[in-house]
Amino acid sequence: MSAITSWANLTGDRMGSVLDIPEIRGLDGRSDLIRIPSQIDVPVTERVKSLIDAPEFQRLKKISQLGMVSFVYPAATHSRFEHSLGVYRNSLLFLRQFAEQPEFNALVTVRDAEILILASLLHDIGHWPYCHPIEDIELEGIPSHESFATRYLERDSISERIRDQWEIEPSEVLAVINRKKETPAQAILSSILSGPIDIDKMDYLYRDSLHAGVPYGQNFDSLRLIRSLCLNEKSDSLAITDKGRTAAELMVFARYVMFSEVYWHHTVRSATTMFQRAFYRWHQMKRSQVDFVKQVSGLFESGETEMIRQMRLDLEGESAAEMLDQLFGVNRRLHKRAANFSFNENAATFEKVAYHPYSWLVATSERLTELIAEQVGVQIDKDAVLIDAPPVGLEVQFNVDVYSPKTNAYRPLGEVSPVVNTLAKRQFDDFVKQVRVFVEPGLLPLVEKIDLELLLVAAAEN
Repeated sequence: MSAITSWANLTGDRMGSVLDIPEIRGLDGRSDLIRIPSQIDVPVTERVKSLIDAPEFQRLKKISQLGMVSFVYPAATHSRFEHSLGVYRNSLLFLRQFAEQPEFNALVTVRDAEILILASLLHDIGHWPYCHPIEDIELEGIPSHESFATRYLERDSISERIRDQWEIEPSEVLAVINRKKETPAQAILSSILSGPIDIDKMDYLYRDSLHAGVPYGQNFDSLRLIRSLCLNEKSDSLAITDKGRTAAELMVFARYVMFSEVYWHHTVRSATTMFQRAFYRWHQMKRSQVDFVKQVSGLFESGETEMIRQMRLDLEGESAAEMLDQLFGVNRRLHKRAANFSFNENAATFEKVAYHPYSWLVATSERLTELIAEQVGVQIDKDAVLIDAPPVGLEVQFNVDVYSPKTNAYRPLGEVSPVVNTLAKRQFDDFVKQVRVFVEPGLLPLVEKIDLELLLVAAAEN
């Protein structure tokens, strides 16, 4: 038995209400709080503090939430640590809303609710520095951050605290983090953590907008949205009542604008594309080595500064090392945007380049580099020209059932909302994300004199 008394031990078989869970009761408390921006109090019990203090959770302080976004929005340096606390608090708010609903209580026990609380707190524990840009290029031997979380939750410093203080198995927490839906309760918990309207999106849209200093992600009514939560007709996912429809529409639009103005800002994408190419070169160099898995693990378990330093040492003498210097060195020097092609204005060119595997994108950019070199009559480094394009995986569709008490009927949000019908499908990616060509600054005056679109199409077709 842990020195921290288990609440489950005090309540026997956990037959009480979800509202009796100490962390949920803490929402109305005035002590044992952590303050996160903006003036948000996060309740922490002793068993939550114990997990937060674990080295695996503390490492999240060294991993930024937004990576390259701070190149454009300098205050956007908040960490995965802060975000995880925000998601954890959202889980308590969601559970408090569901606690009075018989349909929810019939399927989700108090123990299940505690599993969700743990999953919300630990959902990003498997993140490594610049995780999403690396995951987007889908390289062989690179795990997902959800699967990488397994190694942390199985370590004694985390697993013993979960077992002793919560009387829950780490595998049960991992099942929710990895979106398993083998039971009705797992399906509901997974939709709360990662679904159309979930505790993760609700935090990162607000928090990213707050730190970036833009209003877009802060203007949807999160409290009204939470108060409208219910289960869908099949009772296997969350839904909303029609009172939350407008709030849901605003959340969809917030996500659209955040991608357009923040996540896919052209300067952010230049930095991201440079880093992705450098990591691709590192992967090419290391993938055939016997200790490749060990090297990946060592790189990913480090903080951002340590990761870049190691990559820089490994790539010494390569153009990719110079790109890392240009990104993270004293004198920043980003590739410049030479051309961009949107689905709306350049559909044919966009469709030739978008949604291809990253290896195809690299090969196409190398062919484009050769064609440009022939046109301008100078030798060009293979990484001087980079193509950025929407990755193979589309963003999760943003649709949820809306329940009308008057008619006792459920309809998809996309059917009752023209905003969602437009933005929550593939068009979201097509209109927000663009195909862009970035070149080293010294090359920009030369490529401005040639038909870059013609050469890009030729490179894509060869």
